[in-house]
Amino acid sequence: MRVALICTDKAGALQTRLDNRSAHLAYIAETGVVEMAGPFLSPEGQMTGSLVVLEVGSLAEAEAWAAGDPYAQAGLFESVAISEWKKVVG
Repeated sequence: MRVALICTDKAGALQTRLDNRSAHLAYIAETGVVEMAGPFLSPEGQMTGSLVVLEVGSLAEAEAWAAGDPYAQAGLFESVAISEWKKVVG
């Protein structure tokens, strides 16, 4: 199943994101369940959140993946929405 994570950064947390970016990218590579991912951007082009699409067996697996993300462990996110997602186009 595909699951979308929509993560919104805490205000003023860009440095937290930058400090943990390499660990986050390594986690994505190591876990092998990320189908696509990328940051949301402010009008000024600064990263303000994340969209991550996972291919997992259950919502529980997606929740566990999200909890293990170095960004989440560093306290970057103000909110995280996790929802099953169906790819239709692309």
